[in-house]
Amino acid sequence: MSAPPELPPLVSAALSLSGRRGFVSSTRNETGRLLATLAASKTGLLGELGTGCGVGSAWLRSGAGESTSIVTAESDPQLAQVVAELFADDERIEVVSADWTALIERGPFALLFVDAREAKLSARDIIADVVEPGGFVVLDDFTPSAVWPPMYEGRVDTLRQEWLMDKRFTTVEVMVAPDAAVLLATRH
Repeated sequence: MSAPPELPPLVSAALSLSGRRGFVSSTRNETGRLLATLAASKTGLLGELGTGCGVGSAWLRSGAGESTSIVTAESDPQLAQVVAELFADDERIEVVSADWTALIERGPFALLFVDAREAKLSARDIIADVVEPGGFVVLDDFTPSAVWPPMYEGRVDTLRQEWLMDKRFTTVEVMVAPDAAVLLATRH
């Protein structure tokens, strides 16, 4: 996948933090560029369930317009504090030191990046309730599947299948790299 090698400064800072803390599963640049592109099309509130080292939020911020704010939840209080310090100069990014469920009451969201494993596995109904009509939901960390039903490690990937078939969303699997895909869902 072709993309310019330069990264937005805030993304570079978050990736540096990620490297220093030993995080190996931060948001990939390919996914990040998609997040930035989607964020550029939205106004209002964007959310991220699972901050990690802030790479996903940094990508969202790199595309977000001036009338957009971002709230992200991180369950590790120490990590949340470090990431809040990283974003301290940007009043449009709020880091909440709490489990992802703390953001439920903050909606509706114009875009919700679901990066917390627990939220991916069990929260589709909750997510449907907190994303505004026409809003995007992005789930990452999938391996591309070219068959139906979608398969992962020799078994039906029921998580992916359920998202792709949920009538409350129009959902597509987007391959962002030869070994990586995201689900992009638009709320009806």
